[in-house]
Amino acid sequence: MPRTYDAIVIGGGVIGSSIAFHLARAGAGRVALLERDAICAGNTRRSGAIVRMHYSNDPEARLALASLPYFQHWDEKVGGDCGFTPTGFTILVGPENLDRLHRNVSRLQALGVDTRVLGPDDLREVVPALQTDGVAAAAYEPTSGYADAVKTTQAFAAAARRLGVEVLEGTSVIGIAVSGKRVTGVLTASERLDAPVVVCAANTWAPALLRTAGVALPVTPRRAQVAYFERPATYSGPHPVILDTTTALYTRAHGLDQILGGAADESGASPVNPDDNDPNADQGFPEAVMRRMGRRLPTLARMPLARAEAGLYDMSPDTRAILDATPEVAGLYVAAGFSGTGFKKAPAVGLGMAELVMQGRATSVDLLPFRIGRFADDAAIHGADEYALPQSWGHSF
Repeated sequence: MPRTYDAIVIGGGVIGSSIAFHLARAGAGRVALLERDAICAGNTRRSGAIVRMHYSNDPEARLALASLPYFQHWDEKVGGDCGFTPTGFTILVGPENLDRLHRNVSRLQALGVDTRVLGPDDLREVVPALQTDGVAAAAYEPTSGYADAVKTTQAFAAAARRLGVEVLEGTSVIGIAVSGKRVTGVLTASERLDAPVVVCAANTWAPALLRTAGVALPVTPRRAQVAYFERPATYSGPHPVILDTTTALYTRAHGLDQILGGAADESGASPVNPDDNDPNADQGFPEAVMRRMGRRLPTLARMPLARAEAGLYDMSPDTRAILDATPEVAGLYVAAGFSGTGFKKAPAVGLGMAELVMQGRATSVDLLPFRIGRFADDAAIHGADEYALPQSWGHSF
């Protein structure tokens, strides 16, 4: 006889682990979290783990804002340690995006985000090492920062275990079982597991899994690279999260002895099959990041490379998440398509998805804009003041 659960969550990254935790906390009954490798062994492990509120659209900003208290009070809300470090966050824009920045900051302030506009002189007070040529202004969030992707995910999974969730690592799901128009469980490489509720949070593997249930998910993989450098002993100033739209650079501290850097337009060739992704960054990627770092932070122009790696973003057509019950199959839910910005929203996504499963709709956060049918309804999520960026970035802010 197959093992039976009240709910099964597929995917042991930060999204799936958060959903499993919140389902258990909501009293969902017997819950299983399935991960084909180990908890946080996939794309979450390679996340920049940035925590910020700055978006040009309200739905994403609200999810990020609802997640911030979790990071700030992790031990109280989840337990354990997520490694949150409130370094502050800045997004730098050139003159072409200045008006958009002011409008976005005003809108975010109205939502309750702690943010303000800084001119170049004020910006240098926040980041003394910053070279501001070409920068017209920045949005600054003093309470934002970054967390530890592995600690965060493992803390969610550990808290889920304490609430009775069965965490099944090394369990590959090869299909979703359906009878009529209702989900009945999943098929793993070795057995069948029954459940009337299945939540697919499998990142770039979600489309293939959902196809086994007759559900089409418009998500494709996009390669994303990041490099870690040894922090110079002479660089002792503050290093907040910096997202520079003028050079496509993003960077943050990584503990006390490293600096993380990325180039948003240097993705490399994306595989059709996520299993074919090379986890090593392209050979020239660290140097490309270093050149941009040197332009914006000259004291960091030459740093020894610690490591460089590449994960995958699960890209949706509008680069926003898909969080919904599937209309074709009752009891089957999806949380995917985050397009590289899921980590910071994971707490609120887990809360909202658990409410959707248990109550039929999310009440603590608004998931309706993220419905799977929005593309057919011509209701894709776009901000009124999205920044003018090269198409090569592959993402809107």
